[in-house]
This record gives sequence, structure tokens and C-alpha cells, in this order.
Amino acid sequence: MQDFLTVGEVAARSGVAVSTIHFYESKGLISSIRNAGNQRRFERGELRRVAIIKVAQRAGISLGEIRDALATLPTKRAISAHDWARLSKRWKKDLEERIGRLEELRDQLSDCIGCGCLSLDTCPLRNPMDVLAEEGPGPRLLEYD
Repeated sequence: MQDFLTVGEVAARSGVAVSTIHFYESKGLISSIRNAGNQRRFERGELRRVAIIKVAQRAGISLGEIRDALATLPTKRAISAHDWARLSKRWKKDLEERIGRLEELRDQLSDCIGCGCLSLDTCPLRNPMDVLAEEGPGPRLLEYD
């Protein structure tokens, strides 16, 4: 068990709270084994998984997407640079699309009067190309895709 870390050691070395380590484990992002005293023990490679989770979260990747990506990696060894390259490539396209949408939103903000009712005849933020005007005034959608 010398090569294994306690939850406190993982938290201290990764810079996240013990409760966060427990949360990640409950969501299937990391895993541990139990020792004879039924205490969690983590392989050292889990530190790299925690680091990847934190980087991905900072980039706006959802925990579900992170879990799905980590599930494609081998569990019996530490994540390698090659593994990281695969994960980052997987997320890069989504991030570029999100950046594009945010840039469009930024550029359209000056057209918004900030009324909050979203019932303008033409609202480039909420009703692009005025496709909902035929349905009458007022907000029509909670989410626009």
C-alpha cells in the first residue's frame, strides 16, 4: 500500500478539498480501492486525473463530458502525454465553437437595449432572424439552439 495515497494526501497534492475528491469519485471521474480498515486509497496516477479534471473544468468542459473522455483511457496506469493530446483534441473543437458563439454574442450586445422582456420585433440575441415574430409578442423560448 506504499504506492497508494490517502484522500487527504490526494487533496493536499492536487490542491482541491477532500470533499471535492469524494465528489469526483462519486461521479466516476476518479477511483480508489479500500484497505483492510475500509479506508480509501488512491493510486498516484489519480493525481493526474484530478489535474485534468481541473484544467477541463477551467476550460468550461462539463463534468459529464470529462467523465466520458476519461472513460476512454486505461485505468491501470497514469495518464500519458499522448492521452492528454487525445483528450485536448477532443475538446478543442467544442471550445472553438463556443468561442465563436461568444464572439457573436459580444458583437450583438450593442444592438440589445436590455429591456429584459425579449418582446422586441427583432432581437438578434434571443430571436435571430425574427423567426418567432409570427407567434406574437413576448418570450417564446427558454433556450435557443
